[in-house]
Amino acid sequence: MADFTFTIEETIGTLSTNAKGWKKELNKVSWGGRPPKYDIRDWSPEHDKMSKGVTLSDEEVVELKKLLEQVTIP
Repeated sequence: MADFTFTIEETIGTLSTNAKGWKKELNKVSWGGRPPKYDIRDWSPEHDKMSKGVTLSDEEVVELKKLLEQVTIP
């Protein structure tokens, strides 16, 4: 399996933290040297391990924001 590289270019915020200290974060991450994208996933405290996540383009984040603005939370 080929190695892959990533760089967290910008930490935007933490959505939650679990009992083991892993944090679900929104970051801008560059994968394999490509331009950074918005990324939501769980990270270990040292940011050396990660869960599966969701990577979004700028356009997708704009659409997600529009959808979230429609959500009614009781």
